Amino acid sequence: MSEHSEPELPPLPYDYDALEPHISEQVLTWHHDTHHQGYVNGLESAEETLADNRESGDYSSTGGALANVTHNGCGHYLHTLFWNNMAPNGGGEPEGDLRDRIEEDFGSYDGWKGEFEAAAKAAGGWALLVYDPVAKQLRNVKVDKHDQGALWGAHPVLALDVWEHSYYYDYGPDRGSFIDAFFEVVDWDEVADEYQTAVGHFE
Repeated sequence: MSEHSEPELPPLPYDYDALEPHISEQVLTWHHDTHHQGYVNGLESAEETLADNRESGDYSSTGGALANVTHNGCGHYLHTLFWNNMAPNGGGEPEGDLRDRIEEDFGSYDGWKGEFEAAAKAAGGWALLVYDPVAKQLRNVKVDKHDQGALWGAHPVLALDVWEHSYYYDYGPDRGSFIDAFFEVVDWDEVADEYQTAVGHFE
């Protein structure tokens, strides 16, 4: 039987108060230590259920466990990207190859940003910038929950969590202000690295 690594909560790549005033220490603490940990725990539990069912031959709870793998797995993976996409010295705009590709695929940076913000305002979970290896282009994707509306095969390079737990403590129902704040802490160098990884893998 092959060995599988158990899911683990990655540490934040910065201090809990490092993104203030844009995202508070309290929100990062709750969001990382409670919400993200919950997805890690849920994924681990679902994997254990699937393994037990295969061992026993009783698949009566397998359907629910499979749904929990995708929900919690996507929650875990996207949160990990979300943390890494931000930095205390973030902000500004992308440069280099990523900037060129955004302008090529969306017409302009402003055209991309306007569309991404619209996705973030409409989503019931996440707004993602993904690399689509079939069309060989960047796309914005609106994802509900963690796994509804995703594009098969696409590689996320920028993730914005717009679940209410991401911003209500800091901004109340004003999601637009939270989206603006996110752009003040985006680590474009890290996003560019994600993009290069995707292009290098698929092209």
